[in-house]
Amino acid sequence: MGTVLLAALAAVVLAAVVAALVRAGRREARAEKERLAEDAQRQARRSLAAVWTMDDRVFEEYVAELCRRDGCTQVERVGGSGDLGADVIGYLPDGRKIVVQVKRFAKHRSVGSRDIQTFNGTARAEHHADVPVFVASCVFTNPARKFAARHGLCLIDVDLLGFWNNGTTLTSLVELDIGRSGTNRKLSPDPD
Repeated sequence: MGTVLLAALAAVVLAAVVAALVRAGRREARAEKERLAEDAQRQARRSLAAVWTMDDRVFEEYVAELCRRDGCTQVERVGGSGDLGADVIGYLPDGRKIVVQVKRFAKHRSVGSRDIQTFNGTARAEHHADVPVFVASCVFTNPARKFAARHGLCLIDVDLLGFWNNGTTLTSLVELDIGRSGTNRKLSPDPD
């Protein structure tokens, strides 16, 4: 009987140790996942350093080139005076028409609801967009994000632009839920 009791006690202790190790492993895995996500975001921002040195036309062509890289067809940079909110026009690989408004602002600025509302008013009505996309080199305000979510606009802020630049496809960004993605916090200047 003593041997059975000792074996049972050993099994309970072993189970407790294994459970503790599993919990610790999960905590470490979560912490590592968060650290990797933060590193990826930091790296994406750093890789965009050249964006803030581009002029508006070069930035528009840069966005058009990202569209082409991701399999979009008939991509044209059409921005300029009288563009009615369309800087890049093309077709996603699945045939849907994209109309892209591009804003190259300083990284400490943000795009507000008024710019998004104006773009919404022309993207579909004037340009017949299936997928209106607004790309900014900064962040969007919370009201701008909420408006975009209600009206089915795709917003690509500086963080998502960094990921797009590093290989995330436009089609995967278009499918993001704007109401749940990104942030509306302004970026602080990099310490480097």
